[in-house]
Amino acid sequence: MASPTLALPQSFTPGTDSVFSDLSGFYSLDSNVPGLSKVILDKLNMKDYGDYRAAVEGKIKGISFRNYKEMFQRLEDTFKFCTGCNKLPKHLTEGNTLKRCVKCLNVYYCTKDCQTQDWPQHKKVCKTLRLVAVDRLVEWLMFTGDLPFPTEKWSMSPADVKSWDDWLSMQVDLAKHLDKVMSGSSMATLWKNVSRPKPDDEDLRKSLWRIQSEFLSRVLTVGTAIQRFGLDPYVKPLTVHLAGASHSETMGARLTDYDELSHMFPGHQGIEVVMVGPEVVDGPITRPPLRAFGPKQRVYISTYKGLYHQFWEDVVEKEEAAKPDLVITFHPGFHANQGLVEGWLPTLLLLRDYNIPSFLTMFSEMELKYSLQILLELEMHIRESGLNPFASQKPEQVQSSPNKPPVYCNSYYICLQGLLPQEDSHTPGAES
Repeated sequence: MASPTLALPQSFTPGTDSVFSDLSGFYSLDSNVPGLSKVILDKLNMKDYGDYRAAVEGKIKGISFRNYKEMFQRLEDTFKFCTGCNKLPKHLTEGNTLKRCVKCLNVYYCTKDCQTQDWPQHKKVCKTLRLVAVDRLVEWLMFTGDLPFPTEKWSMSPADVKSWDDWLSMQVDLAKHLDKVMSGSSMATLWKNVSRPKPDDEDLRKSLWRIQSEFLSRVLTVGTAIQRFGLDPYVKPLTVHLAGASHSETMGARLTDYDELSHMFPGHQGIEVVMVGPEVVDGPITRPPLRAFGPKQRVYISTYKGLYHQFWEDVVEKEEAAKPDLVITFHPGFHANQGLVEGWLPTLLLLRDYNIPSFLTMFSEMELKYSLQILLELEMHIRESGLNPFASQKPEQVQSSPNKPPVYCNSYYICLQGLLPQEDSHTPGAES
């Protein structure tokens, strides 16, 4: 009998007992800054979590603004609280307002005393948070179609492309692509409507590249995993499952988003990428997985909305989709709370017991450490772990704790497959 599709909560009830990562994210916000999640929903014209999910999934318009200026201002307002004492604007005494740090233009304080007391911590991340503030605005160009910009065919073999520097050396038209975005109407609209000075052109070019790198990081990480496990896309078609896919990978996703794999492996026999997760967002890629692979030299993207073990039972075991050559998970987060651990447990055991090559990415060394502990407790065979050479170059702020060091998507990885051999009982260390 098919497993029932997991239902999304209909009301705003953040907690740590959910398998939905964004619900856990709302809970984390309120744990650090009580009431911040409600501020975010209010600024986005949403009454509760149900509205948020419906808007993300395109079921209601939800987010509507009178003009660009209001849109950018409301988005900025979701970051407004005192970094020193966590006070929200509504809790300030009458006539007082939050003042922004003039260096990073990214954090706020209710009094000079709060700013002075917080400076020893904030000064460690102030310069990086300035980049975060710029990227947060420039990222809007992902929704206007200006980003990502086109990439070029590889002039080097995948084995020789070991870092971003190697990849960039093949992009001979990079400056031309950046200049086109810089001079576009969307960039002009952006800086006409935001409440901060426009950075200089060099800073904007660097921001465009950082955002492009985050988009490409997922694709190049897939290519890296293919190589790590010795899979050969020239011998046979490959099926890659992205377990735990969410709105981060699927909102606004296009059929061409993984075409960089065709630049990486020109002339391949075909690669299918199936995005599986309860938070998958409907769009052009919403179509069933292939039973038998289609044309060669193409990357085919499909989706399934549900937990991975449900997908396996309802689709793979019924031979309505090909079994995977590789399973990849971007930031599973099962280290974070019990709800996510319980949601992931059937999937992790499935990957282990079916001996499926699996590749997981993490934001930080701390997340890597705790994830390794959980995986070893499940007696999973960890082949290697370490730094991902194609980590995103875009710093990510912990919204409710901005003085925490920013993290980067796909910074670390874990390669695992099957059951831990009896003689292999040591804890592997992270490679540098």
